[in-house]
Formats: sequence, C-alpha cells, structure tokens
Amino acid sequence: MSDANDRTVASNRKARYAYDVLDSWEAGLVLRGSEVKSLLDAKVQITESFGRPENVEIWLLGLHISPYSMSSGEGMGHDPDRPRKLLLHRAEIRRITERM
Repeated sequence: MSDANDRTVASNRKARYAYDVLDSWEAGLVLRGSEVKSLLDAKVQITESFGRPENVEIWLLGLHISPYSMSSGEGMGHDPDRPRKLLLHRAEIRRITERM
C-alpha cells in the first residue's frame, strides 16, 4: 500500500558506509505539530542520532528537527534536540534490547 505522500525525508548514508548494518526496523515517531511541518520541509539532521532503550521503550536521541519557520507566537515551536519516542511493538523492542 504505497501512497503518494510516502517519501524518505532523511537518511543516514554515512552510517551504512561506516558500519555493518545487520538489521533494520521501521518505526513511528512521537512528534509535535511544528515538528511535523518541519519534517515536511525536510529540515532534519539525522546523522548524529541513535536509539537508547529505557524501561520498555526506545528513545531516539540526537535527532535535530529545526523549528518551523512559519510558527507564530511564543510557545508554538518545539525543542529541536529533544528525545523522541520510537513507536515499536513490544516484541520488537524485546528483540532489539536482547541483541544489545
């Protein structure tokens, strides 16, 4: 089920060159409204990001999403470097943490 809106916004080609990628997962991200708009404008840096398990969740750290340029007013933006929760099934999280 491919949609016209399905497109890659950011990829880390350097990581695939520098490391042996043994497995990959597709996950969702918990985002705020202004972050979604910045992602649609491809204002994201993924090169220094990594996942870290905490309790029964995995958090993405080091991902930089620039503030949306058209947001108006104070408090409407977001912290560009905040940790973001990855949305994965519990079984996937368990498999990932067991491999670490």
